[in-house]
Amino acid sequence: MQREADLTSHSAEEPARRDFIVIAAQAFVGVGAALALWPFIHQMNPDASTQALASTEVDLSPIKEGQAITVVWRGKPVFIRNRTPEEIKKAVDVKVSDLSDGSARNDDLPERAPATDANRTKKGHENWIILVGICTHLGCIPKGQGLSDARGDYGGWFCPCHGSHYDTAGRIRKGPAPRNLEVPPYAFTSDTKIKIG
Repeated sequence: MQREADLTSHSAEEPARRDFIVIAAQAFVGVGAALALWPFIHQMNPDASTQALASTEVDLSPIKEGQAITVVWRGKPVFIRNRTPEEIKKAVDVKVSDLSDGSARNDDLPERAPATDANRTKKGHENWIILVGICTHLGCIPKGQGLSDARGDYGGWFCPCHGSHYDTAGRIRKGPAPRNLEVPPYAFTSDTKIKIG
């Protein structure tokens, strides 16, 4: 009877010990596989130069009223203009129903947001218009950044490739371009600095 009790207790301990060894071996293999795969997974992350291009900081203090500059963000030109009160008034007075593209095209707003001037600028900074400077027709770069550039019939930007005219809020008003100029994601980090992206 003692011998049967010894056999029963011995056989009850053996599977538990075996289960532990199997689980430990599986865990060891799992960790080893993860460590072996990590270099392959990590190489798919963007490199440092790409991550550096993900955002651009711009100091706006040197840009006087009525002036504009062009910066590069993700390989695209971005137009930054310090609009005059007259330019702002022209943009605000436009009815959305008069626009061929009624969408704000602002990455910070829902897709169906109307193309009002307020939806294309930031509250409290309405004088600043920030746009991706690529014509939505065939990808040319519109004129209008330089003081001597042709700005089209609406005082904003003019694409000489096929004659698209944009207003002072970057909305298409005349010509073959199907959409307004895009407003990239940006935020004011101070009164005189923005971060694009």
